[in-house]
Amino acid sequence: MDAAERALLEDALRKSLTTCGPEAEPGAALAELGWAEMLAEEPDTAIPLVFRLLGETGAQAPVLNDVVLLAAGRPLGGTPPLPYAGGAWVRWARGDRAPTGPLDPGLPLRHAEPGDLPAPAVAAGRRALGWWLLGAGRAMLALAREHVLDREQFGRPLASFQALRHRLAETYVALEAAEAVLVAAAAPETDRSAGENTEAPDSVDALDHTSALLAKAAAGRAALTAARHCQQALGGIGFTAEHALHRHVKRALVLDGLLGSTRELTREAGRLLLRETRAPRLIDL
Repeated sequence: MDAAERALLEDALRKSLTTCGPEAEPGAALAELGWAEMLAEEPDTAIPLVFRLLGETGAQAPVLNDVVLLAAGRPLGGTPPLPYAGGAWVRWARGDRAPTGPLDPGLPLRHAEPGDLPAPAVAAGRRALGWWLLGAGRAMLALAREHVLDREQFGRPLASFQALRHRLAETYVALEAAEAVLVAAAAPETDRSAGENTEAPDSVDALDHTSALLAKAAAGRAALTAARHCQQALGGIGFTAEHALHRHVKRALVLDGLLGSTRELTREAGRLLLRETRAPRLIDL
């Protein structure tokens, strides 16, 4: 898929996700655009694009199930149990529009019995969730930027205050760094499928697991940083139900817990570093 085709696909996806009404079946718009075919034929393009747009638009769809099932070698269409922060397990229900919980009623997550997901499925799910968190972070930053450019205080635009500029700059740097890690995290799997990686299979799998772990941790930390700083930039209006920020904050908090929270993954990365006495270099600076 060349750049022009990718741009057309992104535009179509964005329009579908932003124009579907509240009564629309979750994921129906993506299904009509051929999500299953894209996932099977162009996963390196479909996953980052779709999950980032879900974050940016605030929409939701049960596509994480498909990514996990495909990586596990299982048929699409099911709802596998997914580990959640704190040792819990959940299922992402399909076609369910009923409110689910006090934090983010828009996500149809249900408590589930513990299951067994192979490591490649967990790694694929973490990379996909990383893109979703990145999109949510970028949406929050866009809202905060628009606010500080439009509003004035003491006769000056909010964007002229250094404290706010520092907060938004820190958010931008965190999101850019997280995107770089997510792009690099796809390299081990891509190289292996192309036959370019000459390492032993066990070491390649370990690198895939670690890179996906670090990518989701980085994306989760960036999204939480965006939530904290953008809330400060928006002030009281960011807490209101009338403003869109609270929806992205809730979404980021819930998604951060899926397949391991930022805190849990950071601790796991530390344990891996102590055991292996080295860490993979995802990006050459």
